[in-house]
Amino acid sequence: MPSHDPGAPSGAAPGSTRRLILLLGLASFAGALSVRATDPFVPTIAAEFAVSTDRVALLATAFAVPFALIQPILGPVGDALGKRRIIRAALLLLSFFALLAPLSPGLGTLTLLRALTGIAAGGIMPLTLATVADAVPIQDRQVALSRVVVFAIAGQIAGGALAGVLAPIMGWRGVLGLCGGVALLAAGLLFLIPFGGPPEPRRRFEPVKALGRYRMILGMPAARILYLAVFLEGIFVFGTFPYLAPVLQARGLGSGGGASLEAGLAVAAFGAGGFVYAAMARPLLAHIGQSRMVRLGGGLAAAALLGFAFAPVAALFIAAGLLLGTGFYMIHNSIQTRVTEVAPEARGSAVALHAFHFFGGQSFGPVLVGLAIGGFGAPAAFALAAAGILALSIRLGRR
Repeated sequence: MPSHDPGAPSGAAPGSTRRLILLLGLASFAGALSVRATDPFVPTIAAEFAVSTDRVALLATAFAVPFALIQPILGPVGDALGKRRIIRAALLLLSFFALLAPLSPGLGTLTLLRALTGIAAGGIMPLTLATVADAVPIQDRQVALSRVVVFAIAGQIAGGALAGVLAPIMGWRGVLGLCGGVALLAAGLLFLIPFGGPPEPRRRFEPVKALGRYRMILGMPAARILYLAVFLEGIFVFGTFPYLAPVLQARGLGSGGGASLEAGLAVAAFGAGGFVYAAMARPLLAHIGQSRMVRLGGGLAAAALLGFAFAPVAALFIAAGLLLGTGFYMIHNSIQTRVTEVAPEARGSAVALHAFHFFGGQSFGPVLVGLAIGGFGAPAAFALAAAGILALSIRLGRR
């Protein structure tokens, strides 16, 4: 892949770029807040609507599938009409659907609204990554992207923590409503405050040329490897999340409320692992390089998934979430950085394909992990995921 990025700006004011990253970070925080907010509530929602936990676990798939499917459209639209414009509109739509979700009278309505929320969320984080890549030269890009990811991680932590801690007070309806309110506030800020950063290149939206760019990108062997890698990440890591509460509950490790508190804290700990990675990213890259960091991340993630499989107490289960987040972001942020180099002249499209594959993996993940749990039991299913993420990291590290 190219080491020189002709799309990187040379004259953007540092202060303006920092404001751009801050505002994009706020959008990422608000967008990430509701992504996994239903995971800790799987047993609770199942009991309220009198359905199986397997059906409720597919709320994660209901969010991820539309998120993935909208990417091939939003990528070239963002390249043509302006990524920042699409981000503002997407955040506003996300707040609207997230505020409607608590009014759901049944699982079908909730599933539909989670799908619409997934479509709206699809216009935030992928285009945010492409926008930052447009504004920051390649030599500083991985650190800049890690800072934006910190905001998304904070949203993920807050979503998991809110779901766990506020479950006895507000229930799942109150937590989803709170997520929607935060998204509405963030959307207001983005409409009121100029983004800053270098001006965005814009052009006419031409679907035929957009398809040609996709064919060009997918024709690159290195790009195909990166997209396959994030697809598998989505399966091995995020496929386990909807089953954390049921697994805790089955082992008698929950403190009540269907183990929502412990599962929420495990999700929050996963996000905190991203903070650990962000703090270590620069020294790790300087001392061991990207390839070794990816392999290290795979080892940590595999150990964490084994922790989910066999932890005898809730504290170790939650600690495994922290370890998983640290290892995952070592792998994932490295892949993200390389993806932004694939096609600098169509960066929105390249990152959209990245998100399409990543959330495609998250869509299949709960289904495949659920089948593995049904066939072999939870410990074996989580151990298989551990073996998968370790093998993936070793393969990527060789490149």
